[in-house]
Amino acid sequence: MEMFSIEKELQGNAYPGRGIIIGRSADGLKAVTAYFIMGRSANSRNRIFAEEGEGIRTQAFDESKLEDPSLIIYAPVRVLGNKTIVTNGDQTDTIYEGMDKQLTFEQCLRSREFEPDGPNYTPRISGIMHIENGKYNYAMSILKSNNGNPESCSRYTFAYENPAAGEGHFIHTYQCDGNPLPSFEGEPKLIGIPDDMDAFTDILWNSLNEDNKVSLFVRYIDIATGRYETRIVNKNQ
Repeated sequence: MEMFSIEKELQGNAYPGRGIIIGRSADGLKAVTAYFIMGRSANSRNRIFAEEGEGIRTQAFDESKLEDPSLIIYAPVRVLGNKTIVTNGDQTDTIYEGMDKQLTFEQCLRSREFEPDGPNYTPRISGIMHIENGKYNYAMSILKSNNGNPESCSRYTFAYENPAAGEGHFIHTYQCDGNPLPSFEGEPKLIGIPDDMDAFTDILWNSLNEDNKVSLFVRYIDIATGRYETRIVNKNQ
């Protein structure tokens, strides 16, 4: 499978929407994830990431300008024991609650579909990272309309066992900017994951479209100990 440059992927796409990256650092020691949000409307751009427990939540930067909180205010990242959940919507809670009841990742998402924001019908993208006894695996999911037809939901899950050092996968909501916005197609893109967390954070943030980027979250988790470091970058400060 061709490995893509995450810099080129982001620099060449003015509006990938929201994106999830999951992988393993080049030295093999860290489980890595990143999540970013973008916005075209004033309501979408009026947001920041804030830490909440072991995860994060989106918040309005200026509460007085918040119009419609549905679909834009949610917890993108939550931690359940040795599992880290990363999604682009409130399905984070659906996965958290389902897995807490011993459901699988796929079973949790059976009750959800794409977002009800026609004509875009934005895909719901989700990821789950599992670290246990020095072993690491992850899975990614996308729930999307059938080529813009809201009568049918297409469900795809991609699982990666014992991922290779220095490799990760990138999935995002939109192929590119447009009206309506075209949904992501194909399987998650193979990208490189460096050891240096701050360098990776800078690469991602600096490659996102300056006008449309809103917030970025990056986390490196030590596979042996479970300890993690987090970086959050908000355009609104």
